[in-house]
Amino acid sequence: MTPPAIFAAPLQGYTDAAWRSAHREIYAGSVARYFTPFVRVEGGVPRPRDMRDAIAGEPCTTPQIIFGTAAEMRMLVDALCRAGHTSIDLNCGCPHPPQLRKGRGAAALLNRQLLREAAAIIDEYPAVAFSLKMRIGVDHGDEWRAAAPEIARMRLSHVTVHARTAAQQYRGPVHREAFEAVAAELPVPVYFNGDVTAPQQLPPGAAGVMTGRGLLGRPSLAAEWTEGREWPLAQRIGQLMRLHGRVREARAARLCGPAQLLAAMQPFWHFCEGEIGHRNAKALRKARSLDAYDRAVADITKNLEL
Repeated sequence: MTPPAIFAAPLQGYTDAAWRSAHREIYAGSVARYFTPFVRVEGGVPRPRDMRDAIAGEPCTTPQIIFGTAAEMRMLVDALCRAGHTSIDLNCGCPHPPQLRKGRGAAALLNRQLLREAAAIIDEYPAVAFSLKMRIGVDHGDEWRAAAPEIARMRLSHVTVHARTAAQQYRGPVHREAFEAVAAELPVPVYFNGDVTAPQQLPPGAAGVMTGRGLLGRPSLAAEWTEGREWPLAQRIGQLMRLHGRVREARAARLCGPAQLLAAMQPFWHFCEGEIGHRNAKALRKARSLDAYDRAVADITKNLEL
């Protein structure tokens, strides 16, 4: 049986170009598509560092945009098209209050006029493949119902549903029944997002899975799914250390000094405690210098007795 397609979810501060490139190299072919952290408008222009990270021509990668008005959406789509992108993902799922207050992310689901305008903008760019990522609501798990007819009218390659409300953030139950209802309502493939660690956990109607925290914590996850076998710990940790080394090298080349590099690398391990163990995770969190951090990284395999 062919395993479902696996997408790598965008997470701000984690899945930057350095991580995506390294993961694609080390776990080749296991992820069908990577999505960049969202590109936003800031100060009346597309935020430059977001645009720099959304590298046109990066294999199997789609930039995501977040917007609260049609003008913001058009500005971002224009900028990405000029940069050479041919696919764009619409963020209608971000749960963070600063974005919700601007009408962005999951708040866009409550704005049917904005969704209509988004559908019209999509039609202005026939050469661009659009997709959309959404929550099932902001405060209530049935708020998707009012948005579904507008989303169904959009020319989309697929929709990804994080089956929680924005109010839940990343905690609490994943509402699989709501996901199944959304999937039945929309005329395009629908991917499931939300605490999935194995393809067997996919609910009916799912075309595949998008995983974020699961893939960050266990980067071999997609490769294990694709191969249909669980890797032994020594193999998982060996490849995890290779991934870390590639990411550290890439970030060191663009950052200024050890303090910046330390701040950029410590989050790499944020979701990894289940793989590397509490002792190693604690040592990495407590490191206050790059030298201490590097020693903690070097001790991982020793402490695991691999």
